Amino acid sequence: MKVAVAGLWHLGTVTAACCAYGAHDVIAFDDSNVIANLKQGSLPVDEPGLNVLIAAGLKSGRLRFTEDAADLSESEILWICYDTPVSDNDVADTEFVCSQITNVLPYLRPDALVLISSQLPVGTTARLNEARPELTFAYSPENLRLGKAIDLFVKPDRVVIGVRNDESKRRLCSLFQPFTGAIEWMSIESAEMTKHALNAFLATSISFINEVAAVCETTGADAQQVERGLKSDTRIGPRAYLHPGAAFAGGTLARDLSFLCTMGKEHGVPTHLLEGVSQSNSAHKLWGRRRLQELLGDLKGKVIALLGLTYKPGTDTLRRSSSIETCRWLLEQGAVVRAFDPAITRLPEDLGMVRLERSGERVLKGSDAAFIATPWPEFRAIPPLAFAQMRRALVLDPARHLEDILRDQRGIEYVAIGVSR
Repeated sequence: MKVAVAGLWHLGTVTAACCAYGAHDVIAFDDSNVIANLKQGSLPVDEPGLNVLIAAGLKSGRLRFTEDAADLSESEILWICYDTPVSDNDVADTEFVCSQITNVLPYLRPDALVLISSQLPVGTTARLNEARPELTFAYSPENLRLGKAIDLFVKPDRVVIGVRNDESKRRLCSLFQPFTGAIEWMSIESAEMTKHALNAFLATSISFINEVAAVCETTGADAQQVERGLKSDTRIGPRAYLHPGAAFAGGTLARDLSFLCTMGKEHGVPTHLLEGVSQSNSAHKLWGRRRLQELLGDLKGKVIALLGLTYKPGTDTLRRSSSIETCRWLLEQGAVVRAFDPAITRLPEDLGMVRLERSGERVLKGSDAAFIATPWPEFRAIPPLAFAQMRRALVLDPARHLEDILRDQRGIEYVAIGVSR
């Protein structure tokens, strides 16, 4: 099929590359700055295998980039993949995405199908269709995760798609045929709501287990053992989002919570649970700060080693990273902050006081506490002796990433979420 992909950040670049891999003819569209960077091999986000997949698509001729919206007229399907910007207060800039979509609609041929995967409030697809009623619209919520996006795209458990008619089903079956036949068909509005509900459910699960973990810390219970007990129940299951650890960050889950709470207020429907999830998560973000102050007292002049800066392992993005927020807070407290992350060589300008080290061993030397902020696999290779030789061998490990390595090491104070010291 001839497929156009509009919006080339994480979702769009993965979608374009994978569609070309699936033998579709793909034209990928964005503004001139984004296209110039892509043509030079500079990807917007570090995603394992993405550069290789893009190079293969370009070499085969199945993939090409354009900044000219007129080129979209060749395509049978336009796949909308613009990332929805989110403010620090979890407010989504949906107008940006909608304006990008309406700008390209005039270039489409009348029989084109517009498939939207950008995160937008329920009802948005119908409103966009009003701009060109002769076009056919559909909605498929994206289900990618940083670091695993390509595998999730080409081998999904299932795909949710909202359509208006059987002809849309036929065309979209052809689009997804190289990847899966497991498609959950529903109305467009139901597909839009599915994305909100899914992320809100995951956010609720994370906040739930973290609140349970906080109580475990005061009672002698072990939250990981409680997690095992919960997941062994067939009503919950082993893949449930019930791992005690850091608060959710990055904006994606919070964005859909915000969508649902806002829609509830607009229609006079109480959303007590969802509002409570946001409040619980915000409180849990302070776990590391609270424990550092409890254990070290005044942080002024204390040397804190941060292991991990990115939003999550397997990517180089710092956007909405809780570790970056912790850096800023530590500097405000007068602490001396050192950091190491295997994917980061530069920090934002406002973090110029943070000393970026080249290895885990170097960042630990002379530190009063180490905070495992992002659980990179590389950190498991740091010798326990490097922790033991800190000025004070205090290790805070929210996700218990190094528990089997450090917890029983003599001389190391090991502190984690969900377990009493």
